[in-house]
Order: sequence, then C-alpha cells, then structure tokens
Amino acid sequence: MPDGPPALFGLALSAFTSATLLPGTSEAVLVALHASRAAPGWLLLMVAAVANVAGSCVNWALGRFALHFRDRRWFPVGEAALARAQKWYGRYGWPTLLLSWLPVIGDPLTLAAGILRVPFLFFVILVAFAKTARYAALLWLAGFF
Repeated sequence: MPDGPPALFGLALSAFTSATLLPGTSEAVLVALHASRAAPGWLLLMVAAVANVAGSCVNWALGRFALHFRDRRWFPVGEAALARAQKWYGRYGWPTLLLSWLPVIGDPLTLAAGILRVPFLFFVILVAFAKTARYAALLWLAGFF
C-alpha cells in the first residue's frame, strides 16, 4: 500500500463510494492501510469517517430532491411504496439511522431519510456517530489481529 496522501485519497474515495449506492470496500482499504502503517490510525479514522458521511449526505440530498420527480413515469418508487416507507419510518423513526453503517440496508436508509425529510443536521449527527463508531471498532479489532 502506498503511504501518505495517495493512500489517504484512495481511502477517502473508497469510503465515499461505499456510502453511496455505488459499490465500495472501505473497510478492507481502512484495515489494509492500518496494517501497512500508511498513516496514523486517528488520521485513517478521520478520513474514512468524513468521506463516508459525505457519501451519505449525497444519498440524503438525492432522496430530498428526488421527490420533485415522483410524478414522472421513470421514478423508481411508487406512491404506495413511498407511503409504506413513511409509515415504517413513523413507527421506527430516527433510531434507524444508527443502522446506516450496515451493508446493504444502510445506504437505502440514508436515501429514505432524505425522502422523508429528516432534518439535515440531525441526520449528519446520527450518521456520523454510527459510521465513525463502525470504523473505530474496525481499527480497534485490527489492532488485535
């Protein structure tokens, strides 16, 4: 693994894409960079967390502004599905954003948060907590292997 800025840029890119609906492998990149001592752990954690949260913010924005197009035929979510999502969110609420770090379901949760108009600052705080905790746990576990 390369050291310094190229490695950190690669980590940021991987973390960003991992948080969007694009595929990514940020956990593997983070652990590999940590194992190769490419940068201090705190810096790796900061870069991964900030980039990953930024990707989730893109999802929130896409969801937030996607509703302007819900009357279009190509819009991927029908009115019935949107009503179900609103009912589900009404039942389980904001704590679901603490699951935004999970593979497969985390990205749609951040998109749904935008669609359902979760306040942006509240969204960022919850998602940043969840995603930073996940990366911190990975670095902590990587220190034991």
